[in-house]
Order: sequence, then C-alpha cells, then structure tokens
Amino acid sequence: MTAISLRSVPLTAIFGIVVIAAFALTGIFANLLAPYGETQIVGMEFEPWGGDFVLGTDSLGRDMLSRLIYGARNSIGIALATTIIAFVVGAALGLLAAVLGGWIDQALSRFVDLMIAIPGLVFALLLLSIFGTSIPMLILIISVLELTRVFRLARAVAMDIVVMDYVEAARLRGEGLWWLVRREILPNIMAPLVAEFGLRFCFVFLAISALSFLGLGIQPPTADWGSMVRDNAMMITFGDITPLLPAACIALLTVSINFVVDWMLHRASGLKD
Repeated sequence: MTAISLRSVPLTAIFGIVVIAAFALTGIFANLLAPYGETQIVGMEFEPWGGDFVLGTDSLGRDMLSRLIYGARNSIGIALATTIIAFVVGAALGLLAAVLGGWIDQALSRFVDLMIAIPGLVFALLLLSIFGTSIPMLILIISVLELTRVFRLARAVAMDIVVMDYVEAARLRGEGLWWLVRREILPNIMAPLVAEFGLRFCFVFLAISALSFLGLGIQPPTADWGSMVRDNAMMITFGDITPLLPAACIALLTVSINFVVDWMLHRASGLKD
C-alpha cells in the first residue's frame, strides 16, 4: 500500500485491520504464544492475576491467558470455516437462481423464505439438540442457516446485472452459464459480496459464541470465548473482571470487522469524504 493510499484510509479502518491481523496471528501461532496448554490444569481454581498466571486461572485451574489465546484459534477458525461454506454455497445458489430464473428461481427463493421465517438461534438450538453438538455438525447447521441470507443478497444484486444489454449479448453469442457468471456477473457484484462476507462472519461469530454460552456450541474442554464467559461468570459477583475478557475479545473483533466493512463499502460507493 503506497503512502498516498495509506493516508486515504480512515483511522477506524486502520484500527480494524490491525486488530483483525493481531487476532489472526494469535490464532495461527497459539501454540507458540500460549504459556500453557489449552486444557492443562496448572493451579488452583480462580487464582488472582499476576505471578505465574498473568490473567489468573479459571474454574478448573487452567491458565486464562492460554485459554484466551487458544480461544482465538478455535472461535475465529470455526466461524471462518462456517462463513466460507455459507458464503460459497449461498452465493452460488443465488447466482444460479438469478441467471436461470423460472421454476428454479421460484423453488430456491421459496425455500429460502421458509428458512428465514424461522428464528435462527431457536432453530439452531433445536437442530443441535437433535443431531448433537460436534464441531462438524455445528458448522453444518450454522452454514445452512446463514447461507439463506447470502442467497438473498447474491440473487438481488445479480438480478440487476442479468438484465443488462452486455449480458443479453453474451447469451446471444451462445456463452454458457459458467462463462456468464464468471465474466459478466461476478466481477460487477464483488463489492457488495465482499462486504457481505465480512458482515456474515460477524453474525456467524456471534451466533457460535452465543450457542457456546448456552452450552450447545463448541464443547469443553476446547477453549472458546463464548463458553469461557459462561464458565467464569460467577467471578463477576466477587468483583473480578476476568469473565469480561473473552466478552471483550468478541466485541473488539466484531467492531473491528465492521470498521473495515464500512470503509470497503464507502470505497465501493465512490462517495467522497
């Protein structure tokens, strides 16, 4: 990035990029950064901050700093995998519905309308209670619920493109479906799709954290920020802010992503500051 372009980036976006990069590096190098193992019991329950335990210990005597570091890998990694699956499948179905139209568009749209009409968190709780709370099942269920939102956006923006003259000219030349999507439609809708990816990650990340807090998300002993808030919530009554640390990580990452998404949308809109 050149100096000129760097000066054009708002401070909020720079802050967001730095925070996202810091969390990403923390998750990638968790094994090197964490002073103790993810599930290792290293002391007594609820030991205070300082000494061998910078942020104290949790309800089982595990190092809180290590759990926070491993929680970055697990919480962000699982949310990212879920978002990628939901985004790829949802965007592909949305583009397919927009290009083909007819009964395929109607069938997919009515199915998505039905899924959206059901409260997402309640539906996820129901499905996880039936099929179990393993990580693959958690990823699958949240992906199915979230791809409906991606489908709606991809279909809406693609519908504005498929009626353009250059798309109709490509059809008359005999270009196939894949060529139309790859060369004519997708390049013209990338800006809203990229922004949607960031927003969708936030929703998935918060949904998984909420499910973990409720006991149906990422299961112990795997470190996860949502379950860490639940497991140590009792410490609040004694004036200990330790349970707020994973909650602060969740909030900080969500706000940072929104800062970057807002900047990207502003750039895509072509508006001047």
